[in-house]
Amino acid sequence: MTERPQLREIQAAAQRLREVVIHTPLIPLHSFDGRRDILLKLEIHQAVTSFKIRGVFNAVAVLDPAVRARGLSTVSAGNTAQALAWTARHFGVSACSVMPDSAARTKIEAVRKYGGEPRLVPMAEVFRFLKERAWEHEAFAFIHPWTSRDVMIGHGTIGLEIVADCPDVDTVFIPVGGGGLIGGVASALKALKPAVRVMAVQPEGCAALQESFRQGKPASVPCHTVCDGVAVPYMTDEVFGVLQGLIDEVVLVPEGGVLGAIKRLALGNRMIVEGAGALSVAAALATLPEKRGRTVCLLTGGSIDTDKLVKILGDPAIVP
Repeated sequence: MTERPQLREIQAAAQRLREVVIHTPLIPLHSFDGRRDILLKLEIHQAVTSFKIRGVFNAVAVLDPAVRARGLSTVSAGNTAQALAWTARHFGVSACSVMPDSAARTKIEAVRKYGGEPRLVPMAEVFRFLKERAWEHEAFAFIHPWTSRDVMIGHGTIGLEIVADCPDVDTVFIPVGGGGLIGGVASALKALKPAVRVMAVQPEGCAALQESFRQGKPASVPCHTVCDGVAVPYMTDEVFGVLQGLIDEVVLVPEGGVLGAIKRLALGNRMIVEGAGALSVAAALATLPEKRGRTVCLLTGGSIDTDKLVKILGDPAIVP
């Protein structure tokens, strides 16, 4: 099992990241009734439009320089691959990412523009690569997007910023795919403010964490969702061990709720957010205000294909 990130390690990562990561602001979700109890953590404003730069850069920065010089690799639906390519350029090394051939075109092209190489394969091959640890047969230094403890530690810096900027926070909604993000952020939150409620958010069509908690062990589920950034159909032993004791509740969001949140953020807050990034807002809006209290929602990523966004905005059946 992976050891839970410690507060001192997360604080050290914050110093390591200070020149490449933005301390993103908290702003209120737009509301016509004047409510300001839902705050948005704008990780869409990072250099690669997602939080992934925090964990990836931290993991690469602590590598032995000789190992790093071999080049970097990962597996990704797109956001980790973008962060890896950006980080590789920073350190002057190469980056290659195994990605599903069904990934958003926006994400694939961004990886190339950052200088990375997307290796496009069928989705089944992506998860085979991970489960069989195929990277062990390659020369690259592999950065696991979920189970790497150094990745989790880097992501934990979000928790430091939330408590610093909103010390009276009651509830934080965090999207969950493989679990690396919530493993880091929740570790920081619970260390600084044990009473804070950590809500893990998953789409109804890909709820591996909820099923794992139901069974009491890592589980696999079918996965069908518009939220490609969290479309991970299983939990790993390493991550499940970290998350036990950190999460107060798992919230499932229907596809319609995700689409409505994307539309609301675009029209109300003038923000472009992908499906996985909108999950937290959809979950908060579906939770009674008196239950959640002062709330922070992580907007984790903003890479959405233009045609998909236009379709969502133009569909009168999608209610923001």
